[in-house]
Amino acid sequence: MKRPIFIARQSAKPSGIIGRVIAWIMARETAELNEQAVRLLSLTPSDWVVEVGFGHGRTVERIAADVPKGHVSGIDVSEAMTRLAIRRNRCAVTEGRVELQTGNSASLPFNDGQFDKALSVHTVYFWNDPQACFREIRRVLRPGARFVLGYTRSASPHRVNFPAEVYTFYDEEQIQGMLTAAGFQSVELTRFAEAALAVATVSNMETSSGLTWPAHALDGSQ
Repeated sequence: MKRPIFIARQSAKPSGIIGRVIAWIMARETAELNEQAVRLLSLTPSDWVVEVGFGHGRTVERIAADVPKGHVSGIDVSEAMTRLAIRRNRCAVTEGRVELQTGNSASLPFNDGQFDKALSVHTVYFWNDPQACFREIRRVLRPGARFVLGYTRSASPHRVNFPAEVYTFYDEEQIQGMLTAAGFQSVELTRFAEAALAVATVSNMETSSGLTWPAHALDGSQ
């Protein structure tokens, strides 16, 4: 059954009571893919991690538990989801281990090379310019960093249930091409039911500004 456009737009940018209901549904529907994506991040206790499109904030909570000596940042286009996620992670936010804000994924409010890991799940369909978003994610990652992208493949038979006015689906070649063009050194794709997970890495010797650094030069610094 095809989703009404107003529901699809709520999925892209939840707001109000309907938005909270959508967030609850999304949390249940996307739990498995989010868990697989977090596993592929290969987190270490001191990692600095950013989630682009954190939505309900449950994955932020999951990541924060795995990086007790690190830090988790996040950005989401929805003010309603930002408030919800901050409430869910209020203890970690108060402790300064988690920082969440509303913003645009095409213009991330973070420094170059700030993070060791990045994550984004079920977001790429809504980006007006995914190439620009991938470049921004690449920019805020340091040498040797890893980015995991989770998304429903364009080959999924269920794509017809999502209105094209809101959702844009991509095949694996398109995703791989955009990530490579954004400056990621390697991209590995694995299928997960009707979804896919792309793991993109940054060279140990390259920064987003084009400078080269020994891999150890940034150890333990932010």
